[in-house]
Amino acid sequence: MQVTRNFLKRRTRVGAARLGVLAMLAWCGCSLHTADVQMVDIGHAPVPRELDKMTLPEYRVEPPDILLIQAVQNIRPIEKPLRSGDELLIRLQNGLPLEVDAEPNSLDYQAQLQAEMQFKFVNGAFYVGPDGAIDLGPAYGRVSVAGRTLDEARTVIEDYLKDQIGLLNPVISVQFASLAGRQPIDGQHLVRPDGTLGLGIYGNVFVAGLTLDEVQQAIEIHLAQYMDEPEISVDVLAYNSKVIYIIMDGGGFGETVVRVPYTGNETVLDAMAQVNGLSQVSSKKVWIARPAPANVHRTQILDVHWSAITAEGITTTNYQLMPGDRIYVQADKLIATDNFLSKVFAPVERVFGIILLGRITQRGGTNNNN
Repeated sequence: MQVTRNFLKRRTRVGAARLGVLAMLAWCGCSLHTADVQMVDIGHAPVPRELDKMTLPEYRVEPPDILLIQAVQNIRPIEKPLRSGDELLIRLQNGLPLEVDAEPNSLDYQAQLQAEMQFKFVNGAFYVGPDGAIDLGPAYGRVSVAGRTLDEARTVIEDYLKDQIGLLNPVISVQFASLAGRQPIDGQHLVRPDGTLGLGIYGNVFVAGLTLDEVQQAIEIHLAQYMDEPEISVDVLAYNSKVIYIIMDGGGFGETVVRVPYTGNETVLDAMAQVNGLSQVSSKKVWIARPAPANVHRTQILDVHWSAITAEGITTTNYQLMPGDRIYVQADKLIATDNFLSKVFAPVERVFGIILLGRITQRGGTNNNN
């Protein structure tokens, strides 16, 4: 019983000391926030806020934004040489004469006529084969056209029909089956970490730091190597490169950082709504830390009056946020102090508990021996 009384006395002393320190820290208004932050109230300064927002400068693309590109004009240049896989529309007039030996009104005549037309008639789509030649059918054979333009291919086919087939005056037309480029560029395109935009077989274009008009111009100049006067439209599908940060003080148990996408219209209340408001350990001490250039050694701190924004609808400190802003929510001082004291006294109490348990065990063993 004496040991138990001593243990309770020690626990009472520790608890009293803990409460004393807690009261002293709370009375002094001490904060466990280690950063030397000077809160500046600029409620009447010319800073954009909820009812007086500003329009941001022209948007500049950065990784990892997603751009939406649509081709308005993507016709392949006619002077580009033909390659394997190209599809051509070829029409031939004055081809080989039809030879039918049946009676004109007989069924055999119609069948032979149809077979002869399919054999000697040229009017359809033809692919440039892997060997660079097009196959005009059994009656005419193959003609090599790879590496030549459409006009050159037409001349080659005409000369072939004259020299090899024996046609006196063949009339032939050759054109692309599809005027569009070899690969569509419509769709979503991610800006890579190196600032480039992938266009498939058309290569890459550097777009980081450019406005949308500059991106459009850069892509059109690049595509001009593969298309005839290309014309495209560019828009931003996902603004991934601009964000704001919400930092929640955990009251001595770390800090939580939430990354919120930025669209250009957020206020403090909009951003806090993304994290469901203040946490259970948060105080109403909130401020915005606006990033400054590396060579500037002053901090721009915007003090936020949380109760005025939420409970009273006063928009003075409901600032319009800018890309990179940090909203810092400080923890409640009493909770932070209690957590601090818990971390300080918990090991001491644990050590006392172990010592007391050892003494009780020792005395119990001694009594049993007696």
